[in-house]
Amino acid sequence: MEFAFSREQLMFKKEVLNFAKKEIAPRAQEHDLKGEFDLESFKKMADFGILGLHFPEEYGGSGADVITTALAGEALAEGGADSGFLLAYGAHTFLCGDTIFRNAAEAQRKKYIPKICSGEMIGCMGVTEPDAGSDMASMKTTAEKAGDKYVLNGSKMFITNGPIADVAVVYAKTDPAAKHAGVSAFIVEKGTPGFSAGPPLKKMGVRTSLTSELIFADCEIPAENLLGKEGDGFKMASQTVEWDRSVLLAPTVGSVAYLINKCSRYAKDRIQFDRPIAEYQAIKRKLAELKIFEEAARSLVYRIAWAKDQGQPLNHLYASVAKLFIGDWSMAPMNDAVTLHGGYGYCQEYDVERVFRDGRLAAIGGGTSDIQRMIISRMI
Repeated sequence: MEFAFSREQLMFKKEVLNFAKKEIAPRAQEHDLKGEFDLESFKKMADFGILGLHFPEEYGGSGADVITTALAGEALAEGGADSGFLLAYGAHTFLCGDTIFRNAAEAQRKKYIPKICSGEMIGCMGVTEPDAGSDMASMKTTAEKAGDKYVLNGSKMFITNGPIADVAVVYAKTDPAAKHAGVSAFIVEKGTPGFSAGPPLKKMGVRTSLTSELIFADCEIPAENLLGKEGDGFKMASQTVEWDRSVLLAPTVGSVAYLINKCSRYAKDRIQFDRPIAEYQAIKRKLAELKIFEEAARSLVYRIAWAKDQGQPLNHLYASVAKLFIGDWSMAPMNDAVTLHGGYGYCQEYDVERVFRDGRLAAIGGGTSDIQRMIISRMI
C-alpha cells in the first residue's frame, strides 16, 4: 500500500493553503460573528478553481482526482477557512453539483454544472425534513406527475445554503406506498412559483453557513427536471455518502492541523511560573492528543478517497467508522485546544473557540453518530 501523496498533490495543497491564509482566513472571524455567508470569498474560491475541482474540464472543472479534491478541503481548513464556509462549499459542489452531474441528462449537465463551477449559481440539497432525517422512508414531501410537470408539496429542514441557493436537488416521494423505492430526486430552481426558503436558522456553530427550511406549496416543475428515473432517489442520496464521509470530512482534519499550529505557538509564547507552558507535561499531553487524532483521522479519510479513485464501491463500514471517529472523537482534542489557551480560549479573540463550536456539528450532520453505530454493528 502506498501512503504517500504525489509531489504534484503536495504542491497543490501548499497553493491552496497559501490561498486560504491570504484570501479567506482574514475574513472568517468577521463573518462568523455576524452570521453572514462570505460571498466574496466564495467567488474567489470559484476563480481559484476549487468549486469545480473534480468536474471534467468540458463543464468548467479541472478533472482532479478525489484525493486531490480532499487535499483542497483539508488545506482550506488548515489555512484558516472556517467550517461554516467549507460546509457551504461542500453542499454546493458535492451534494448538489455532483448529484446533478452523475444523474442528469446531458442538457441539464451543460445547463447547471458550468454555473456551479463558476459560482454563478449556488446549490443546495434537500433531504432532511422536520420529522424525517436519516429515515428517508418516512419522508412526507410528495411529487405528483401532472402531464408534463411534477407538483411538489412538503418541506425540508436544516438545509445548508437554503436561504441563498439558486438551484436545489430535492428528494420527494413519487410513490408514497413504496417507502425507499418510492423516493425520487428533482432539480428545482430559485424563483419557481410555490418554492420558497425560510429565514436563516440561528445556530451554535458553522454560522457562516446559512441554513433554513425549504417550502414547496403546489410547486410545479418541468418533468425533465426529474433526475434519473422515478424511484432512483434513495440510490442517489446514498451516492452522496461517498463525498459526505470522505472529502467532506477532510476539512475537519485541516481544522485540527490549524489548532495544532495555533496551540504550539501559544504554548511556546505563554509564560507561567517563569517557563513557557509548552514545557509542562499537561500541555505536552494536549498537543500529543491533537496530533494523534489528526494522523488517525487523515488515514481514515484518505483510505476512502483512495478507494474512490480506484473505482471501488463505497465500503460503508469504513465510511461509517470514519464519520463516527471524526464526529465523536474530535471533540476531546478540540476541547484540549480551548483549555490550553485558558481564559483566552473561551473568548472570540482566539479562533479556537470558533473551531470548537463548529466541530460539534460533525457528530450530527450527514448521519448522526448513533446512525453510524447502527451501520457498523450491522455490518460486523
